[in-house]
Amino acid sequence: MATFGYTARDRDGVRVEGKLEAPDRRAALAQIERLGLMPVAVNEAGGGNGKKAKAEAPAKNKGATRWGRTPRPPRLRTRELLIFSREIRDLLSSGMTLSETLNTLAHHQTNPAAKQIVTALRDRIIGGSSLSAALGQWPDSFPPLYISMMRSGEASGDLSGVLDRVCLHYERVMAAREKVIQAMIYPMIIIVVGMATIVFAMIFVVPRFAATFRSLGSSLPLPTLILINGSNFLMHWGWLLLIVLVVGFTAFRRMIHTPKGEFWWHRQLLKMPLAKHIIASDAFGQFARTLGVLMSNGVPVLQALSIVEETMGNRVLAAEIREARSRVTDGTSISGPLAAGKIFPPLLTEMLAVGEKTGDLSGALNHIARRYDEELDRYMKIFTSLLEPMMILIMAVVVGFIAVSLLLAVFDLTSALKV
Repeated sequence: MATFGYTARDRDGVRVEGKLEAPDRRAALAQIERLGLMPVAVNEAGGGNGKKAKAEAPAKNKGATRWGRTPRPPRLRTRELLIFSREIRDLLSSGMTLSETLNTLAHHQTNPAAKQIVTALRDRIIGGSSLSAALGQWPDSFPPLYISMMRSGEASGDLSGVLDRVCLHYERVMAAREKVIQAMIYPMIIIVVGMATIVFAMIFVVPRFAATFRSLGSSLPLPTLILINGSNFLMHWGWLLLIVLVVGFTAFRRMIHTPKGEFWWHRQLLKMPLAKHIIASDAFGQFARTLGVLMSNGVPVLQALSIVEETMGNRVLAAEIREARSRVTDGTSISGPLAAGKIFPPLLTEMLAVGEKTGDLSGALNHIARRYDEELDRYMKIFTSLLEPMMILIMAVVVGFIAVSLLLAVFDLTSALKV
């Protein structure tokens, strides 16, 4: 049995120190929890192993991987953030304190990244930090919107109610995102299957027909010659074509991830037929939803606009919000500055103006968000109803060209044999 020294907190947050005997550190942690305490630090007393582990831990964290790269910090995705928020809300509503809630979550997490983040949050809360300050240590997992909402919940003393609104917000964000993904699944399947069919025909089917045609020595129709030459190019230079496509795609991705390239690409997206309506509807709905949640929690207008700017996925619209924020002078009216940019639609700014006049800006923003969610649904249905037959038609034309080109050559050869 080894002796472990521990530092813990009781249910009232009072610091407690002591020693106990246990076979290993895991058993020591279990004993501390059975005492009704929340462990903060547990080290083996008097042994070299505990000191060695304690000394080596920072080196492990600071060290790079064997490829010379620093390990990426753990990160919560949007869905995981929503689950985390639901769990905190439910446990707080049951009467647990925040430190007890985080301690419970830390011991029940199966996701390694989530466990590390929640454990770190628990330790900072036990150490006396506020939740919003602790969340700020994980900017990749908790966006400014989330941190500002928690800060407002701490100020009002209604953290559970704020978490309700946060969960509702992220549920709507996830629903809008899933609509776009689901709408693209079927067209992508058609593209993948169609391209695989074309490549198979060009590599395995056409060469066999070409060998037969060459053995017969007859002249071939122009479509058949084009098809055979294309097959030969694909078989001999397909690897080069693949390299060019991969390099071009990689260069394009890097270009659009630069500030200027990203701005240019987002501007082009807002000009594409039909796609611009989907992107704009999603962006305007997100703008109204996020701003409405912030305003309903008492976040000042200028700060709320700054947070909304950071959460906008389209850089062109984010830049317009930044310009509007610079034009807001009285700190309350935002409809006029947004309308001056000529990018936000008149209907949106007029509904905002009505909300400002009636004193129910958050209600007006909720109406705007619902309206653009409905617009997104409508445009997604139009997009999918047009895209699916268009993709089928394109694939049918390509496959049909291959089939007709081969049949023309066969008909010419059979005609020549009859003569």
